[in-house]
Amino acid sequence: MKTEKHHGITSQEMTDGPQFPPLESVTRPTVETAAAAFYLNRQPQTLRIYACHENGPLRPIRVQGRLHWKTDDLRRLLGVHTFGHAGAAK
Repeated sequence: MKTEKHHGITSQEMTDGPQFPPLESVTRPTVETAAAAFYLNRQPQTLRIYACHENGPLRPIRVQGRLHWKTDDLRRLLGVHTFGHAGAAK
């Protein structure tokens, strides 16, 4: 299957959606809005509205002018435990 790039997104991603690793295996301290929306089962625009109105369950931080969401906050909100991670349930 041929995958064309369209505005930085492949045609496969347009049909299948972006692929994100399980939240348990994410090692980065923050994730981008698209990833956070995926984990929360929300549209990215919903998270942007949370950020704008400051009324959502999470608060983003800005990294070079872009919204990022703390991985630990996502895990806490979703009740995801990672073994071997600081503060994880044993």
